[in-house]
Amino acid sequence: MADAGQDEYRAHLATYTAFSKLVLFMILWLVLLLGCMAMGLIGSSGLIALLLGIGGTIALLVGFTVLG
Repeated sequence: MADAGQDEYRAHLATYTAFSKLVLFMILWLVLLLGCMAMGLIGSSGLIALLLGIGGTIALLVGFTVLG
């Protein structure tokens, strides 16, 4: 009986950790997106904002894939 509770706890902890990584990724990506939009629209640096957005997205994906 104790093993079932322990297995359930481990499964819950793994799910919680995966969900936390997903939420962190989405927050970082949203901040990157909003920063690039502000740079492109307000700062009149459209090309740099586009490159930063694409490069930042790829860097986030690679970072979370390698570290996760």
